[in-house]
Amino acid sequence: MEKIRFEEALNLVTKNDQRYQKDGYHFLREALDHTVKDLRGDELIEHRHVSGPELVEGLVNYALGEYGSMAAIVLDSWGIESGEDVGKMVFNLIEVGAFGKSEEDSPADFANLGNLHESLRSPYRPTREVLRKRNTLTADAVSRSNKPVTPSEA
Repeated sequence: MEKIRFEEALNLVTKNDQRYQKDGYHFLREALDHTVKDLRGDELIEHRHVSGPELVEGLVNYALGEYGSMAAIVLDSWGIESGEDVGKMVFNLIEVGAFGKSEEDSPADFANLGNLHESLRSPYRPTREVLRKRNTLTADAVSRSNKPVTPSEA
């Protein structure tokens, strides 16, 4: 299939499948470029193949770098809620000739890759140490009740 301009591809894809926003497709393309660059390193391979799991992992890393703790919310706003969504978007772009694929590539490559939301939110969850300190502080406050702090406690 002949390669077409990305904007033309997006117009075709979003006309046929309105589950995902154009901004999400642009982000997917940026995440793919970022992933290829990370995986390729200093290799001189111009067009490196990226597997489904590699792309989803790269997309998560790129989203965290770009949007931080808001990454899950931003991706949700574009309709991207799972690895399967990433796969559907990739294969939508393959169908219109914007992305290429190998014979082994399949939408199933994007299934069961873990919880995308969890991957995007977990770096911002408190650790056990933070929770333990919080519980200690809360217990101290409860034990003091409404008593004023004495100079020795300050």
